[in-house]
Amino acid sequence: MQDFAAAFGLAFELILGADPALTEIVGLSLRVSLTAVAIAGALGLPLGAALAVFRFPGRQALIVVVGALMGLPPVVVGLCVYLLLSNAGPLGVLQLLYTPTAMIVAQTILVAPIVAALTRQLLEELHAEYDEQLRSFAVGRLATLATLLWDGRYGLLTVALAGFGRAIAEVGAVIIVGGNINHVTRVMTTAIALETSRGDLALALALGIVLILLALAVNAAVLSLRGTAARAAYA
Repeated sequence: MQDFAAAFGLAFELILGADPALTEIVGLSLRVSLTAVAIAGALGLPLGAALAVFRFPGRQALIVVVGALMGLPPVVVGLCVYLLLSNAGPLGVLQLLYTPTAMIVAQTILVAPIVAALTRQLLEELHAEYDEQLRSFAVGRLATLATLLWDGRYGLLTVALAGFGRAIAEVGAVIIVGGNINHVTRVMTTAIALETSRGDLALALALGIVLILLALAVNAAVLSLRGTAARAAYA
């Protein structure tokens, strides 16, 4: 018990003292995850919006595929990206394996289906609510899409935060394609796994505390945005 208490004490000292190793790992984690969420948003938002508004052959099949991709096992994604980026793979010439870029690619593949599926669900509900009114004003499809995106902006921010929560907590895929290299690809989740196996509980606990605080901050932001969206709906 005394060892655990000492480890917690050292962990808080690392956090309050802004330990350089700790801040470097947290900074890289945020950079990788935020970049992946931005790219996933650029891909997933238009796809989800198109599935919500437009009707075309194969739409239902595409909805099923996007929904199924939400549950992609991270280690399988990591393996697929590894095969693509390895020297023997089709993209091996780019030399991206074991770099932050490879981790961003893996996280983007995991987050984009989540963004697309949640966006479709959100905008489809809005579309059903506004459809009659939009038809009465003879609003075109693209204008309808723009209206739904604007009215659903708070909900879409919640979708982005959900994607960020998924990305920042990822470990299976990023450790396969990133390699957990010190000062290069070591992020919070992979560092926690490594330091725990080494017995360096202080740094692992410090990173775990920061990860939990980030999760709490994301959830608080989601609740705040939901409240703002509800107030905007009744304004």
